[in-house]
Amino acid sequence: MHKALLLIVIPLLSYGFWLSEEFKGIAAGVSIFLFGMLSLEQGFKAFTGGVLERILQKTTDTPWKSFGFGFMSATLMQSSGLVSVITISFLSAGLLDLVAGIGIIFGSNLGTTTGAWLIAGLGLKVNIATYAMPLLVFGVLCIFQSGKQLKGIGYILTGLGFLLLGIHYMKESFEYFESTINLAEYAMPGVKGLLVYTALGIIATIIMQSSHATMLLTITAVSVHQITYDNALALVIGANIGTTVTAIIASFGANIQGKRLAGAHLLINLCTGIFVLLFIKQFGIAVDIISKNLGIAVSDNAMKLATFHSLFNLAGIILFFPLINQQVMLLEKIFIEKRPAIFEPKYLDMSAMDFPETVVESVRLESIHLYENAIHIILHTFGLHRYDLQNNDSLQQLIEQNNDPIEYDIDASYEKRIKGLYSAIIAFISQAAFTWEMTQSAKLSWLREANKHLVEAIKDTKHLQKNWVRFRTSSNQSVINEYKKIAYQIVLHIQQVENFRHEIEDNELPLLSLDTLKATIKNDDMLMNRVIETLIRERKITPETGSSLINDSSYMRSIKKNLLKAAETLFLHSSTGNAGVEQQLSLNETEINDVVQTVDTK
Repeated sequence: MHKALLLIVIPLLSYGFWLSEEFKGIAAGVSIFLFGMLSLEQGFKAFTGGVLERILQKTTDTPWKSFGFGFMSATLMQSSGLVSVITISFLSAGLLDLVAGIGIIFGSNLGTTTGAWLIAGLGLKVNIATYAMPLLVFGVLCIFQSGKQLKGIGYILTGLGFLLLGIHYMKESFEYFESTINLAEYAMPGVKGLLVYTALGIIATIIMQSSHATMLLTITAVSVHQITYDNALALVIGANIGTTVTAIIASFGANIQGKRLAGAHLLINLCTGIFVLLFIKQFGIAVDIISKNLGIAVSDNAMKLATFHSLFNLAGIILFFPLINQQVMLLEKIFIEKRPAIFEPKYLDMSAMDFPETVVESVRLESIHLYENAIHIILHTFGLHRYDLQNNDSLQQLIEQNNDPIEYDIDASYEKRIKGLYSAIIAFISQAAFTWEMTQSAKLSWLREANKHLVEAIKDTKHLQKNWVRFRTSSNQSVINEYKKIAYQIVLHIQQVENFRHEIEDNELPLLSLDTLKATIKNDDMLMNRVIETLIRERKITPETGSSLINDSSYMRSIKKNLLKAAETLFLHSSTGNAGVEQQLSLNETEINDVVQTVDTK
């Protein structure tokens, strides 16, 4: 809650406590309920170290699967806010696309209505405080255990216990409240009542940061006739609109995709709310018909309210779920991604920090972003572009035919494309508060090394560029040929690494490609040194020029090795299923040397 809002709420609550003991009980019930929600969220976060993320990736490849995931998540967690925050962080990390994210929002909107059914159907009809006590006892017992999973279960149990206890206090306080004051006397009929109570529902949800808490207040109050049924319907609509504030707040630290998803959540709930307000009479009739068929008593306004809550969200799904693609296009027009003068991180945002696997995926995708910028710099150093890699036959020809001066400022490109990203990645990794026993910490360590290899490749390219520019226009054709050969081998290696990357993405085993590349790097270096020695011996080049070529050949080898090491971490280690097999079958350094020596003797 914002400090300014807190300064308003605290005096109002204090005045309410002074006026009425019953109000104090209601406020305590809401507080206990909200604390239960926080405990539930804390408990479910204990299971987000990889399992939830893997389930998410496998169950969100279609809009309907995304809808199902959102429904089940909100039903189990009883927190559409937590589902929204998780979805925004996963979307920002690139684990989801916007279509899948919107599908999850639709599902969570419907899933969160199960809470209203539990409150109306169970919480108000039995003494649920008796069930809360064992849950709290066993929950606290689990929390004091050392295992992360047991702690998570403990927080879930205590969360459920506090939820039930909060409902109990609310119910009792409203019953006592009825004997002192009848809030139903302040009911507002007609359009005015709809608008005022909808606004109250929005405000209450924003203050409490929980639509569940607003629903609890509304259902409990209507069950003891403290508010009218019509006004309660408007409060439910307001709660559904107000719950989008949680996603909006979470999106402040997210990237453009996260902001688009928060916008989608607001758009869906706001448009659904407006539609239901316009046809509130028809929805009332539909609720009566459904309630009659379900055996709900005409006087049971609490159960009818739960029915309305589900029908309200179901209407939003029927209206807007088929228009997901159109929503995506609209949001992309509203939230336009700006291209900065200096490249900034695309996938790193603080909303991912609560989920270890999401942090790893964020860093991996940002590292690929850095990799692509590094490739851009190296290709431009030799006068080529990314699209030139598509044509297998033209690389050598392009390098051979290009005799024009190439003036490319690597330092400026490094400042623009690499430095900021590299610094952001290192800073982001350093903020990930994981224990070193966790698998994710090892992955982050590999990714840090991969980024280091990319930066080293660019530095080697800068060293190589000096003689590349100087000697490629030399009067000695042998020198020109060797430097063009160096450029060709580097560019060809980039093309082969890209092919290796696409084999991984196509779920193939690129074992031979990886080992061939490793062996080729060493073999090419040996052949290059022999050619240089021959040229010096035959006096086609001077020893001074030969030493420059040998140094630059070493830079070439270092560039290729650094790019391959980075690619191996970014693409091979991240692939699921085949990564372990690949690592077991791939050749080690000694075996590669044996292969090179065997080839060399033939």
